Amino acid sequence: MKNIIIASTSTLHNQGYLEYLLPTLSNHFKAGSTLIFIPYARPSGISHDDYTAKVREAFESLNIEVKGIHEFENPKEAIQSADGIFTGGGNTFLLVKQLYAHDLIPTIIAAVNQGTPYLGCSAGSNICGLTMETTNDMPITYPPSFKTFGFVPFNINPHYLDPIDGSTHMGETRETRINEFHTINSQPVIGLREGSWLKVTGHRIILEGMLTARVFEQDKAAYEVEPNTDVSTLK
Repeated sequence: MKNIIIASTSTLHNQGYLEYLLPTLSNHFKAGSTLIFIPYARPSGISHDDYTAKVREAFESLNIEVKGIHEFENPKEAIQSADGIFTGGGNTFLLVKQLYAHDLIPTIIAAVNQGTPYLGCSAGSNICGLTMETTNDMPITYPPSFKTFGFVPFNINPHYLDPIDGSTHMGETRETRINEFHTINSQPVIGLREGSWLKVTGHRIILEGMLTARVFEQDKAAYEVEPNTDVSTLK
């Protein structure tokens, strides 16, 4: 049974890394377990080692050991034996390219479908959707495919931002870009605001956190869903 947390972000304003999620993560992962961290997205170009150290420090308070997947000679075996998996944020194009390069996508899908708890933040959440095509990131490299995990039957736009009243900015809004996506693609998109996450338990997908999420469906007006809403019927 799938057990997944798909979080818009790892860090809220004026809080430490993962601080707002730690109470939820203490139930999601078991104390004393070993968590495999996937640092491939490398935010701001941080090294795999430095990124893993940051995550390791955050999970110390939960008595969870963190190991970076790059530390293993056989990454597939690391995933297969993991007590939990966490994919961090950064650049989604780089992340997906590395997952394909190491042939890890089928292995991670199999592990999560068999019940291994998964946490994704930002880029690590974007890849929980059907494709990565609703990422906010620059295409700094080119993955062999945009197809990702498909843990949920829609796409995700993390860090969703609403238009700012009175702004003189003339560039595209997130809503504009998602509408552009829907001129070619049919799958729904959920815009996750900072501090919100989706909790996947088996086939149930519940919006959690304090904020609403914005849902986009092809040829329909966008609409809001409240926290604790089941969005598993969205297809």
